[in-house]
Amino acid sequence: MKKFLAYLLAAIMVLSMVGAAGATELAGTYDITVWVAAEIVDLTKTQIEAYNQSNELGITFNATVEAVSEAEAATNMVTDVEAGGDLFCFAQDQFARLVQAGALAKLGVKAGENVAATNDPFAVAAATVGDTLYAYPLSADNGYFMYYDKSVIPEEHIDSLEALIADCEAAQKYFAFEQQTSAWYLASFFFGTGCESTWETDAEGQFVSVKDTFNSPEGLIAVKGMEKLVKSPFHLSSASGAEFSSNAAIVVTGMWDYETIKGILGDNMGVADLPSFEVDGTSYHLGSFKGCKLMGVKPQVDPARAAALHRLAQYLTGDECQMGRFEARSWGPSITALQQSEAVKAHPGLNALLAQAEYAVPQGQVHGSWWDIGKVIGDDVKAATDEAGLQLALDNYHDKISNLFKLDTSALLFVGAWNGWNNADDTDTYYIKNNTLTLDVPESDYMGGRIVNPGDWGTDKGFAQVTVGKELIKDLGADNPDNNIVFAEAGNYTITINGSDINIIKN
Repeated sequence: MKKFLAYLLAAIMVLSMVGAAGATELAGTYDITVWVAAEIVDLTKTQIEAYNQSNELGITFNATVEAVSEAEAATNMVTDVEAGGDLFCFAQDQFARLVQAGALAKLGVKAGENVAATNDPFAVAAATVGDTLYAYPLSADNGYFMYYDKSVIPEEHIDSLEALIADCEAAQKYFAFEQQTSAWYLASFFFGTGCESTWETDAEGQFVSVKDTFNSPEGLIAVKGMEKLVKSPFHLSSASGAEFSSNAAIVVTGMWDYETIKGILGDNMGVADLPSFEVDGTSYHLGSFKGCKLMGVKPQVDPARAAALHRLAQYLTGDECQMGRFEARSWGPSITALQQSEAVKAHPGLNALLAQAEYAVPQGQVHGSWWDIGKVIGDDVKAATDEAGLQLALDNYHDKISNLFKLDTSALLFVGAWNGWNNADDTDTYYIKNNTLTLDVPESDYMGGRIVNPGDWGTDKGFAQVTVGKELIKDLGADNPDNNIVFAEAGNYTITINGSDINIIKN
């Protein structure tokens, strides 16, 4: 991550201008880059032009609006802040690493007060470290619920996981619920039994502790429920609405798939909150994550430019633009007044999401390694042959969570194909200590890896920073979003970090 001292020198000026600058201070034309999801590129261009025509500050934005997904935006920003979008959208689970990378400019006092007063409190919390807001809520619909084919699934069965599994098996159609490939979705069983996994960060966004109760009697109940689904021959670990074109009767996914599924199923599209499952005579309603999308402003050297960008961010996340995204793409607003509008309340998908929200857990900041650690539970549960095997799945998970805080965060970690992409590696073998690592790269189909900061897993050092030894590695171009270093051939290498540069020598 590139650090800019000028940002720090300008910070006080920026914050004051965001709250108090007038037309004479901000008037002018600004060339900017804006990163948004592909489906709202054209809409965002229209909204920026509307701002150009309507603002009374004399501001004109010459904006290049690029299609960059919420996940890719965060990775790209962490890799190279300076080259990133001036405004960019991201899912809230990326927030901590963006703060740590210095990729988010703080909101001014007045802007922060307005955001806090008008938006859903969970969305405000998702953009906050301590008492400081670092981003603007963009939407509050980043959760999941159940879509089903009404020609296959009787409405009276939608509240029972067991009945739904039986319906799918009888019709020989898939129940698509991502339980073996995503911790985000499989957590629903644990939240349903009252488990939690709550992470705490310090003022700099570094993770310092976790309260995780997945390995508990309640967690054992959760995996007993999960077992019913993952061992069904018609379970499919997928969250794609397109599965309805491939013999699915049920798909658990979110609002982003609403139009796709409506196009496939038409009048047979049903939507509902998640079902309940039963263990030992007790019923447990499946939980979920409740999340949001945020818009960040990249720190700027020029305080006037920074203040103008904050003005545009406020507009693009304000009432008119949030309603525009709802009307055009069914995005759920984060502004509480819009959530109560008749149009929003009448939307079937948002209604299902609202019903599920009663059982949902607000998604806070989550350690980057948790997603890889958690998703293994589904495979372990499917492989278990008895209750002891289910308990072993929880024990293995707990051990990996505990090891996270044993990581050496004072040194970089070169993780890759040679250690099974084990981000939680707590051995000394792959740490770049004293700026040097000697590494054996075995022959394999992909002889690559990424240099990460243990604890946030940022990939700001990698292929793009190699200055000596480039002939030893492959240039994957656009197919290398994680800035990986991929060796051209197996062998023993010495990797040295020299300031912001990386030197590679084959021994």
